[in-house]
Amino acid sequence: MELQIKVAQAVHVLNHDAQSCNRVAANQWLVQFQQTDAVWEVATSILTSDHLRSSDFEVEFFAAQILKRKIQNEGHCLQLGAKEALLNALLVAARRFSSGPPQLLTQICLALSALIVHAAEHEKPIEQLFYSLQNLQSQDGGNLAVLEMLTVLPEEIVDNQNADCRLSVACRSHHGQELLAQTPMVLEFLLQQSEKGFDGVMQLPEQNRKILRCLLSWVRAGCFSEIPQGSLSAHPLLNVVFNSLQVSSSFDSAIEVLTELITRHEGLPPVLLARIHFLKEMLLLPALTNGDEKVIGGLARLLSEIGQAAPALIAEASAEALALAEALLSCVKFPSEDWDIADSTLQFWSTLASFMLGLDVDIANIRKHFEDVFISIFSALLDALLLRAQVDESTFNDDSGVVDLPDGLAQFRMNLVELLVDICQLLGSAAFMQKIFCGGWMPVNVAPPWKEVEAKLFALNVVSEVVHQEGQSPDFSAIVQLVIALSARPSAELKGFTCLVYRALADIIGSYSKWLSAFQLNARPLLLFLATGISELPSSNSCASALRKFCEDASAVIYEPSNLEILVWIGEGLEKRHLPLEDEEEVVSAISLILSSLPNRELKNNLLTRLLSASYDAISKLISENGNHALRQNPATYAQTLSSATRGLYRMGTVFSYLSTPHPNGPADDDPILALLRVFWPILEKLLTSQHMENGNLSTAACRALSQAIQSSGQHFLTLLPSILDCLSANFSMFQDRECFIRTASVVIEEFGQKEEYGPLFVTTFERFTQVASVMSLNSSYVCDQEPDLVEAYMNFASTFIRGLHKEVLAVSASSLQVSFQKAAICSTAMHRGAALAAMSYLSCFLEAALTSLTETVTCVPRSPLMPWSFMLHVIVVRDLYQTFSMLCLGFLRCQGFTSALQSCNRWLQFAA
Repeated sequence: MELQIKVAQAVHVLNHDAQSCNRVAANQWLVQFQQTDAVWEVATSILTSDHLRSSDFEVEFFAAQILKRKIQNEGHCLQLGAKEALLNALLVAARRFSSGPPQLLTQICLALSALIVHAAEHEKPIEQLFYSLQNLQSQDGGNLAVLEMLTVLPEEIVDNQNADCRLSVACRSHHGQELLAQTPMVLEFLLQQSEKGFDGVMQLPEQNRKILRCLLSWVRAGCFSEIPQGSLSAHPLLNVVFNSLQVSSSFDSAIEVLTELITRHEGLPPVLLARIHFLKEMLLLPALTNGDEKVIGGLARLLSEIGQAAPALIAEASAEALALAEALLSCVKFPSEDWDIADSTLQFWSTLASFMLGLDVDIANIRKHFEDVFISIFSALLDALLLRAQVDESTFNDDSGVVDLPDGLAQFRMNLVELLVDICQLLGSAAFMQKIFCGGWMPVNVAPPWKEVEAKLFALNVVSEVVHQEGQSPDFSAIVQLVIALSARPSAELKGFTCLVYRALADIIGSYSKWLSAFQLNARPLLLFLATGISELPSSNSCASALRKFCEDASAVIYEPSNLEILVWIGEGLEKRHLPLEDEEEVVSAISLILSSLPNRELKNNLLTRLLSASYDAISKLISENGNHALRQNPATYAQTLSSATRGLYRMGTVFSYLSTPHPNGPADDDPILALLRVFWPILEKLLTSQHMENGNLSTAACRALSQAIQSSGQHFLTLLPSILDCLSANFSMFQDRECFIRTASVVIEEFGQKEEYGPLFVTTFERFTQVASVMSLNSSYVCDQEPDLVEAYMNFASTFIRGLHKEVLAVSASSLQVSFQKAAICSTAMHRGAALAAMSYLSCFLEAALTSLTETVTCVPRSPLMPWSFMLHVIVVRDLYQTFSMLCLGFLRCQGFTSALQSCNRWLQFAA
């Protein structure tokens, strides 16, 4: 008794004491107490005796919780007599608290369930429990306790999420079968309680809710699988569930039971469909009239489940099927504040549409049903969906500058995509677009219905692929009119909802650029529209993407001088717009695509010079000797200048990537690449040798631009290779966390590795990279995991070095190759997949090259000494072969994806043997 009082005091201190130190001390004492054997007696006494205050819920709840946990952890250690005594005590506690509090009764029943589950010495523990529950029924309040126990038990045994993970699958399966054997008794008990109630202990609505909760638990356990399918529809409990739909407090539980039954029993949807008129007339229509979203949402879920489970039944277009479709259509139309109700029906409509699309419409009777019934249904559905997909203009604040859909609408639209595509296929793209453009978008002397227009633009964009596949030429006059109208507006008006319309319209231009660009007259207004939208952040991404797609499809019409001027004007303004880099790259790609294909070289050179003029100026300002010191003194100005130079380098690299490689015989003096290189390399060389390379973004942009230039200009960089490689290796030595320098050197060797006269230069570069401290420190897999980008860059460079250079040149690099080989073996064991695969790739490349060279040498000159290259490789490989093989095995176990290195190493082992 004394310990029992101590527990009660500790619980009160833990929950109510104002001093945190007291609460901590109480918690520590309770934690220690739970480890003792006294828990069994004390907790049981608290739950079964009346010594404590009857209202001391916190102490009793704590006792039930620790008893449940103790049973789960140590219940298997209890002796048979102790288990039986504990079972009886818990049954007494369940009867004592049968009328509440409900959370406490649930905890007691959970403890009972855990005890039954761990009663391994009983052959049929659940059967014995049910015998005890029958005895409990005859006691006052016993039915309530039995009902809660029957609710909890299936959840603990069958539900994989709630089930005790310490139980084996076989044991849980055995318990599940034993549980389901009690189904007839349980269903009879539930039916009796629904008829006679609990002797006035509980109000009727709460009583029904508890009965339905228990029934749901047994349905999920599979109770009706024990009943013949034919008798399920006539089971009296089904009427109990239907009657509960008319009671507000039990409505949600009844919906859950019915939807669970539908998903588990294929014979039930026809039974429920036969009751559709009751559901529609008695429940749904009054709810729609009264605006009862709870009932509307529940019925929408239920009817959707019925339709999804039996689409063939709905496709027969019986009176009941049409009533269900009309009911769900009215649910979609219901103007709720959120989109949950309409969203809950989408899967049904998609299932039905997919079923209809899979039908053989050549069969006469199916075609008649389809044309007479379902075309009109899906046409009405499209109208309803377009209405629900509209945005409330009040959602947007014109002053915020942020234009985003509400989360609920964004999710609804995402879920709507598949259904809109299906509807377009069912109706045909011509009929679908006719509905979209119906009514006109730009009425005279009336403000345009922007909400409706934006929703229709969304739907039109979603079905673009279907429209393209059907190959019909749509009439986009309404789109062009809208483009012209919005282009005429001052940019200051592109705020709030208008900006959202602008963005949606830009998406349409990108999706339908092939048709929109077919007419010369459309090009100028479309370009001006996109130019305006690019300057506004909310619509910049859509407009930039649309511009690229438009330029890809409309290159012929954009060659007009006025259109070229617009394009270059857009490019010249990028410096002031400060777009995200990905948007800016889209814009520059679009412009470069057009300019690079111009047949007139003089015009091409002039326009490219204008396009990159701001980029040259930004870099020149950064490397200017006069302004360098002043920039450093002003951090804000310096950061802005760095950003401008970085963007300029990205633009230059993008332009180079679109220029074609000159003819091998040498380009003409007016070739665009030559013209760009005359300006590009001097300022880039000065930048690469400056202290500004310490900035990571700038160095990455510079290396990217240089790589693109080398890949585009080919032989033009031959005379510049010493300077380029010297800059790259020097910068990597100073800034060893910038792997971009190694990646660019890989591009150089890939392009010019076969030039034997530059072999010593490449060897020197390889040695300088290998001797850098950050590479030499790659002595463990842990270090490799800390620098995965460096590992990938260096290993890829080494692989390119092996593949790209002549054997005679490689023979000079013995020491560096040996170091790289050892580093690769270590890095192959890294946890980082990319780093490990890069190392394995290099090892595979090295071993294959060595084995091939050695085999050729032995085959061709069997009695001669090994050639220098072959001998050098032989020494490197044999020295580290067995250690390399073991590391590769470890790396392969971690990566599971690169077998060629292991195979190469294995062939070397065979060769050595």
